[in-house]
Amino acid sequence: MKSVKTLPPVTAGEEDRLKLSFGLMALIWITGFIGHFTPFMEWPALYLYLFGSIGLVLFRGSNYGDWAKMYLAGGSLRKSLFWGAIAGAVLFLMDIMNTVMYYKNGGAPMAEMEILLVNRSLIYFFPVLILAEEFLWRGIMFSSMIDRGINGHLTVFLTALFYTVNHFAVAPVGMFERALMAMMALPIGIIGGYIVLKTRNLWGSVLMHAVTMISMLLDIFVIPKLIFG
Repeated sequence: MKSVKTLPPVTAGEEDRLKLSFGLMALIWITGFIGHFTPFMEWPALYLYLFGSIGLVLFRGSNYGDWAKMYLAGGSLRKSLFWGAIAGAVLFLMDIMNTVMYYKNGGAPMAEMEILLVNRSLIYFFPVLILAEEFLWRGIMFSSMIDRGINGHLTVFLTALFYTVNHFAVAPVGMFERALMAMMALPIGIIGGYIVLKTRNLWGSVLMHAVTMISMLLDIFVIPKLIFG
């Protein structure tokens, strides 16, 4: 008689992490949707995203010892950083080449992002943003889905998709620039997801993400000046 594959039993802690991560995502998206039609725009959603994601992971880690379960500890750190460095370098070069071609073909600079990063000093939030994004999508959400027994490839796809769509909810710029950021986010989400899936360690994805953020700063501040003078 053919055996029926069943999902592994879910502990209360795993179920809590699953509900908390998806609940935070829903709250961010709802806040962003409401903010889009108010004078506050998406700022409340952005701050909820930044500090809610980090706060949630720190809460679970400090109160329940979930550091390894959320891939912030354990796994193969060395392997994770190795592949994160390689992936980051490849994405860095691809982004620079694509950006040069984009501008040479008449693409408009990301003026709204430049204003936010300089005039609003959001450039100093980049380290916090990287941690928030990785902690939520490739940390607590990703790990809770894997622990729940969801297929690894499906988990990579879904978390990358959620991460990409999230750029339309929290970025306080126009839809065109949000779409550009979402296009950059998709490969980060997929490659980062597979690094975490194979190593059970988050920090390689963090490293890759940080390298791509450097290329994004070059896209906004350096390359347009080199091309347009």
